[in-house]
Amino acid sequence: MSIQRLGQGEFLSQLVSYGGIAHLCGLTAQDRQADVRGQTEQILQTMEALLHQAGSDKSRLLMVNVYLADIRTKDQLNAIWKSWVDPQAKPARAVVQTQLGAPDVLVEISAVAALGKD
Repeated sequence: MSIQRLGQGEFLSQLVSYGGIAHLCGLTAQDRQADVRGQTEQILQTMEALLHQAGSDKSRLLMVNVYLADIRTKDQLNAIWKSWVDPQAKPARAVVQTQLGAPDVLVEISAVAALGKD
């Protein structure tokens, strides 16, 4: 069984899979001028593309951790999340407020997913 690494950068891989499980790093938006909704949409698109590349999809998400710069923006996050998440396969999820890596990063999302397709 081999380890698969996708989206390797200088400091990390965006997705690492092993043993039928994929671990996605803390993903942030490319366009940091966007508001929480826009940043969340970008992150979820990236997450979906990485899962697809690894041979999985959003219906196989097991756990999602969402980090917000301001917990008062949770309703904006949830509006996008609700329209994106598979209603028949909602993962476990935590949402917390924290200081993120840069002032223009409003949302960061990491996840764990099973590989394969249902």
